[in-house]
Amino acid sequence: MKQTTFLDKLSQTILSNSAIELANCLIVLPNKRAKVFLLESLKNQLETTSFAPTIISIEDFIQEISGLRTIDSIELLFEFYEAYLSVTEKAKQQTFEEFATWAKTAIQDFNEIDRYLLDPNHVFSYLKDIEALKRWNLEPSNTTKLIDTHLEFWAKLPLYYESFYNHLFKKGIGYQGLLYREAVKNLIPFTATITNQIYFAGFNALNQAEEKIFKHLANENKAKIYWDIDEIFLNDSYHDAGLFIRKFKKEWKPFVNQDFEWVVNHFSEEKNIEIIGTPKSIGQAKIVGTIIEKIQSENPNLEKTAVVLGDENLLLPVLYGLPESVDALNITMGYPSKNNPAQLLISKLFKLYTNAKQRNEKSYTFYYKEVLDILNHPLVEPYCKVEEVVKVINNNNFTFFSNQKLFSLYEEKYPNSESKLFQLLFTRWDDSISDILTNLHSILLTIKSYLSNDDAEEKVTKAFVYSVFKTINKLTNYHETYNQIESLPSLQAIYKQIIDLAEVSFEGEPLSGLQVMGVLESRVLDFENVIITSVNEGKFPAGKSQNSFIPYDVKKELGLPTYKEKDAIYCYHFYHLLLRAKNVWLLYNTDNEGIDAGEKSRFITQLEIEKQPKHNITSTIYNAVLPEKAYEPITIPKTDKILTRLHEIATDKGFSPSSLTNYIRNPLQFYMQRILRINEADEVEENIAVNTLGTIIHNALEELYTPYLNQYLALHHIETMETKIDEVILKHFKEIYKEGEITKGKNLLAFEVAKRNVFNFLQLEKKDIEEGQAIKVVLLEASLSCEIEVKSLPFPIKIAGKVDRIEERNGAIRIIDYKTGKVLGNSLKINDFTDLTTDIKNEKIIQLLCYALMFENHELKQNREVSAGIISFKNMKNGFLPFGLGKGKDTELAISNQILEDFKAELETLIVEIFNPEIPFKEKI
Repeated sequence: MKQTTFLDKLSQTILSNSAIELANCLIVLPNKRAKVFLLESLKNQLETTSFAPTIISIEDFIQEISGLRTIDSIELLFEFYEAYLSVTEKAKQQTFEEFATWAKTAIQDFNEIDRYLLDPNHVFSYLKDIEALKRWNLEPSNTTKLIDTHLEFWAKLPLYYESFYNHLFKKGIGYQGLLYREAVKNLIPFTATITNQIYFAGFNALNQAEEKIFKHLANENKAKIYWDIDEIFLNDSYHDAGLFIRKFKKEWKPFVNQDFEWVVNHFSEEKNIEIIGTPKSIGQAKIVGTIIEKIQSENPNLEKTAVVLGDENLLLPVLYGLPESVDALNITMGYPSKNNPAQLLISKLFKLYTNAKQRNEKSYTFYYKEVLDILNHPLVEPYCKVEEVVKVINNNNFTFFSNQKLFSLYEEKYPNSESKLFQLLFTRWDDSISDILTNLHSILLTIKSYLSNDDAEEKVTKAFVYSVFKTINKLTNYHETYNQIESLPSLQAIYKQIIDLAEVSFEGEPLSGLQVMGVLESRVLDFENVIITSVNEGKFPAGKSQNSFIPYDVKKELGLPTYKEKDAIYCYHFYHLLLRAKNVWLLYNTDNEGIDAGEKSRFITQLEIEKQPKHNITSTIYNAVLPEKAYEPITIPKTDKILTRLHEIATDKGFSPSSLTNYIRNPLQFYMQRILRINEADEVEENIAVNTLGTIIHNALEELYTPYLNQYLALHHIETMETKIDEVILKHFKEIYKEGEITKGKNLLAFEVAKRNVFNFLQLEKKDIEEGQAIKVVLLEASLSCEIEVKSLPFPIKIAGKVDRIEERNGAIRIIDYKTGKVLGNSLKINDFTDLTTDIKNEKIIQLLCYALMFENHELKQNREVSAGIISFKNMKNGFLPFGLGKGKDTELAISNQILEDFKAELETLIVEIFNPEIPFKEKI
C-alpha cells in the first residue's frame, strides 16, 4: 500500500474544497524546498488542468506583509557599520574589523528581540544593569578606563539598535526580525486586502510574531492551519517533539475557528531502524555509500530515499562515497564556506600577498611553501600547467624569491605559452583595493571558464566558486559604496569576518534521484528510506552554543528561545523524518575524542528506551578491519629480470660499500634504490639536511687540499688553507644548496658549523705536523675498484666506491673516511669476523675494509703497511679512529693480507645471499 505523505494529505484537503478555486489558494510552508514537492503532489491528484496555487515560504509571506525586503547577513553587516558610524563620534569609531567582531552577535540579538516582539529598551537596560552589577556597581571614581568603555558600550546598544532599525527601514530593507515586527504592525491593513484562502502547513516552532499573525488570520477566517504531529508525541507531556504543538493546541483554541488538524498515527507503524556506530566521520560517509548500494539492489529508483546530514561538513565525503550507480542526485543545503575549496584558495592568496608585503614591500618576496600551496591547489593545478616550475623550485632550494623571479622561471620553462590563470594568480598586488578585488574577480571567472556543465563533480565545484564570487562582489560593492577599506590587511580582515557568514547554496532537480539535504531542508517532506548521519550530541541536537549577548536567565525571563527550545526543534525534525519512513539508518561517530566527536545522541537512546512494539531496531558497530598483524613486511621474490639487473650492477658499475651496507640494513631499501633505481623525490630543503652539510664539508676539504697533493704538508700550507675557509665553504654552499637562504636562521648556524668543522680539522693537522709527523696526501675523493671471484657465481663481482682521502703518514698508508656525525673509536673494533655482514652496527667497518680491499692492488700501495679509519667531526679531539681486530693491547691496527682474506670470505657470503634466487628481498622492520 502506498504511504500517504503529509503533502499528499494537504493536496487532497485543498482539492476537496470545491468552494475555492485552486488558483485562489495561497499556501505557506516552512521552507522553499517543499514547494516543488507540493506542486507535484497536486498535479498527481488533479484530473483536469488548472492554474497552480501560490506557494511561498514563511519568509516570503512575512516579506509580503511587511512590504520590506530581506538582505543577506554580509550586506547587513555593512549597513550596520554605516548606521554605527552615523551615531558614533569620530574619535571613538572602530575599524570595520573591530566592529564586525561584536556586530554579528548584536544583529542576531536584535533579530531575536524583534521576532519575539520584545521592547528593545527594556531588554538593553536589563543587560546594562547586569554588566554594572558584575562590576559591583562601582562609583565613577573607582572605575578604570576599560570598565568605563565597557559599560558605555552597553549603554549605547539601544542607540545602535534604533539607528540601525531606522536606517534599514528608510531603505525598505531589513533583517528577518525587523520584517516580522513591521509585518505585525501592518497585519490589520494587510488582512483587509486578502482575497485568497491561506493555508499554513507543516509548522512546528513559531516565534511571537508568527503566533500573532497565524492566530489573527485564523480568527478572521482568512487562514487554515494544518500541523503534522503524531499522537505519541502530542499526548506525551514530556516528549520534546510535541513541545510547541502541545502549547498551541492548548492555548489557541479560543482564537482559531478550526478543529486541531492533523494528529496522525504513523510513528507506531512497522519500521526497520538500524543504528550504526563507526569511528570518525569518514567512516559514516563510506557506510552511506554501502547503504545506498543495498537500497538500489532492491529498487534502482532512489526518489523515495533521503540522506540527511547532521553535520553539513560531511557533504563532500558523502558525495565521494556514493556508488557509481547513482545517476541522479539532488543536493539542497547550505555548506559552510570555511571548507569551500574556492574560499581556501582566496585565503591562501591573501596570506601570500600580505606576507610578501610585510617581508619586503619593494622586492615583494614570496615564500616557496605559500606559492606551492597555490600551484598545487585542486582549482589551480589541473588548469595551470606548471610542473616544470615546481620542479625547479624544489631542485634549486628556492625558499624566498620575488614575483619577477617566479615569472622568469615560468617563461624559461614555457617560453611560448602564456597562462592567463598564472598571470592573475601571481601579478603583484599594489595598494589599490579595487584592483585587488578585480583581480580576485577575474581569477574566479577564469576558473569557472575551465569547468564544464556536463560533469556532475564540476557542477558542485561551480557552486563553490560561485559562492565566493558573490562574496567578492559584495566586498567590491561595499568598497565602492562606502570606501572604508584602506589597506590589504584591512581587506583580509574584513574578508575573514564576512566569509563566515557566506554559505554555499546547492540547488538541484528536486524530483529526481537521491535527495541529499541538511536537517532544516527536510521539513514537511516524507521519505520511505531515510539515512541520517552524525547523530551525535553537539551535532544532532546541536547543543549549547551561546552566541548571544543576552544571558540564559534573561532569555528565560523574557520568553526568548534557549538551547532547550532549540533541542526541541531538532527533536521534532528528527522524529518527523522517522514518522512515515519504513527503513531508517542512524549513523553516529563512536569516537569520544577529537574535533568532530561526541557521545551518541540522546535521540537514539530515547528511540531504544521508548521502543514501539512494531519497531525493529538493530544496533551495529562498524570498525575498520584490523589485520592480525599490524604490518606484514614486504617480500620481493627474485625473478629472472631482477637477477639480470644484479648481474648488470656486479659487472658494470659494481657494488659500492654503502649499497652493501644498505642491503644489510634493509634488503627492500637496496631493492628500491639499486634494482628499481627509485630515489627520494626532490623537495625544497628549507633547513640544510645533514647529508647536504656533509657533502659541502667533503667538497670544501677536497678543494683546500688539492693544490698540495703528493707533497709533504708544511705549516704554511695549513695556514694558507685557513685563510680560504670562508670563501671555499661559501662557494660549495652555493653549489650544493643552490638558491637556499644561508644568511639567517638555522642555515646560517649550519654555515658557521661547516666553517668551524673545517677549521678544527686543520688545527688537528697542524698539531700533527708540529709533532713532527710526515704527512703526504696521495689521493682525494678517489674512485677505486676491485674484482673478487665468488665460487658459486660464473662471473667476477666488482666492488667500487669513492674514498675521501688516502695519505702517506710516516711511511705507512692511511685510508680516511670523513664522517660529519659522531663516531666512537670502540665501534670500529671487532674481536673476529663472526656475523660481520649480518649486523648493521658493523657498517662502518665493512666500508673501511672495502676501501682497503679496493686499494690492495693499487700502484701507490708499494708493499706499505695500510690502516683504515674515520675522522669524526663531532669527535675531533680523538683524531683518527682506526679499524682494529682483536682485544685490548693485542688489537691489530694494520690491515694485513690475512684480515683482507677473512673479510673477503665474509663478503662472498653476503654476495652469495644477494644473488641467491631462493632468498627474496625481505623488508626489515
